[in-house]
Amino acid sequence: MSSSPTSTHNRLLALGIACALGLPLTLHAQASSSGDQTGAREQQLEQRVNQLQQELEQIKSLLQQQKAIVASQAKPTAQAQSVTAAPSSKPVFTSAPGVSVALHGFISASAFSQSKSFTYGNGQNAEYPVPGSHGSLSGVDVRSTRFWLDFSGAKLTGNWVGGGRIEMDFFGGFNGTGAYSQQQPTPRLRQAYMDLTNPLTGSTVRIGQQWDLMFPLDNIPNSLTHLAFPLGFGTGFVGWRFPGIVWMQELNHGSSGPLWRLDLGAFEGSWNGPDGAVNNTNYLTAGNVGFRPQVEARLHVQDKDWLAYAAAHWSRVDLRGVGGTAPAPIKPDVKSVGYEVGGQWKPDAWIFKGLVYSGQGLGEIFGDLSQFGDIANTGGFLQAGYSFTPNWSANVFYGISKPDTDDVIRWMGNGATGLLRSRQMALNLEYAAGSYELGMELMHDTLDSTSNGTDRKTTSGNQLSLSALYHF
Repeated sequence: MSSSPTSTHNRLLALGIACALGLPLTLHAQASSSGDQTGAREQQLEQRVNQLQQELEQIKSLLQQQKAIVASQAKPTAQAQSVTAAPSSKPVFTSAPGVSVALHGFISASAFSQSKSFTYGNGQNAEYPVPGSHGSLSGVDVRSTRFWLDFSGAKLTGNWVGGGRIEMDFFGGFNGTGAYSQQQPTPRLRQAYMDLTNPLTGSTVRIGQQWDLMFPLDNIPNSLTHLAFPLGFGTGFVGWRFPGIVWMQELNHGSSGPLWRLDLGAFEGSWNGPDGAVNNTNYLTAGNVGFRPQVEARLHVQDKDWLAYAAAHWSRVDLRGVGGTAPAPIKPDVKSVGYEVGGQWKPDAWIFKGLVYSGQGLGEIFGDLSQFGDIANTGGFLQAGYSFTPNWSANVFYGISKPDTDDVIRWMGNGATGLLRSRQMALNLEYAAGSYELGMELMHDTLDSTSNGTDRKTTSGNQLSLSALYHF
């Protein structure tokens, strides 16, 4: 077995020390044994000393060689350790300890052509035509492009764990009004909430800006053009995003069969005025008077190929404003009440979606065709879709919103703008492959309105669009 450099070094060092210690003893013994033969022995001793000195120099040389060998063998190891310890040049996305972060979203682009100007905007947020508008227009819209961050894994206490979402798109308006503003849309915060979840009991508490319970989040009509402002939004179904708190409880958690869930929520109040946009600054709307939140409930049941739900909404708004000094139009307060039932069914290659709603004073959640007042409103939508192949599908849509005519006329100039009925129809063809989706859609809407309570006007508008999506 070959010896290591360290053991060889130790043996040579011991030999050198032994020689150094043994030399004086040898000299002393030889000098004391025979005084008569001093001359001869001194010569022998001198020769011996010279020999030992040579051996000592050899030992020193060997020691230096062994040190060099050890150093040369240790040098690659040190380099390897240095390379291992060096930080990676690849950037790493990190968050709080124990928290995982996922980035998701989609890139959306729609080329469109319209026969009229539409309410909420043109392009991807068009819903129904502006009464009496004239002139066609076209363009390309990318504002539905959306991204969000999902957070999960944060430990709270006991069996409760945390998570959340931050979500944005680009419907915050345009960057100014100049020649280049259309190509510079402004980001808009959609949702920002935290979740506290107990997986053992099936309970979740959601705190922050989120969709209210009247919005059919699990039952949105299919469209590649209308995403942030879906088909039928405000003219077939209602709902909006508010800061608030929601308790979601699975009623038969852990059991087999359809999953039942009860949601209870309270949301920030909302209203248009009083006194127009002046008192809307810093929360001074009728919806924020006296800490009266919007209160909602929803019962949801879902199985493998179907879902159904029923939701209710209630709030009370003081039209005299936060200071109580604004002149109240028509009446001092309005109760906002709404009811909704909806569902979805997927038999084989078909998919059917729909809902109906009814209520009073629903302007704060995009009801009454976004008119504000004590106005009754009924509406709903139906959509049927069929998948011809795993890639190709088509959808037919119809939605309607019918505010009460007498209520609209009574509140004209005090929150109502004379919109009496909207009927929206759409047909789209879609192709999906992996992360990509392509679609063509034709939307038509007919709006009845009045400008003075006596006349009646019908305005029709069309929109043809080609859209592309990339999901990430």
